[in-house]
Amino acid sequence: MRKMPIEIVTPERKVYENAVDLIIARGGDGDLGILAGHTQVVTTLKVSQLRLKNDGQEIVIAVSGGFLEVKPEGVSVLAEAAELPEEIDVARATRSKERAEKRLNDKSDSTDHRRAELALARAINRISLATTKR
Repeated sequence: MRKMPIEIVTPERKVYENAVDLIIARGGDGDLGILAGHTQVVTTLKVSQLRLKNDGQEIVIAVSGGFLEVKPEGVSVLAEAAELPEEIDVARATRSKERAEKRLNDKSDSTDHRRAELALARAINRISLATTKR
């Protein structure tokens, strides 16, 4: 199987760079499966788990939104945040989840519900990735 180079970066750092067999991403319009030779595309990324398959192994990275671009020379992911499972602090993510749930349950008009929903989605995504056996 032909390999496709992928680079995953955030504003702070390069999270991952390698050539892989398959990329599975949750874009703004649904899930994408990307193989070498895929047509060029640019899509937004939802808060989700980016799955990379390489030589029978699966690498999973938590992404908190951003963009994915497929070009003939490879795939670039520009993520707001991205973490490998071993980098996730589950206790911190759990506290973030609890804060977001508390804000969503607050019925005052001052609560930014969309922001709280996104924080909750990010926390759940991080906890799910960090606690799933692979």
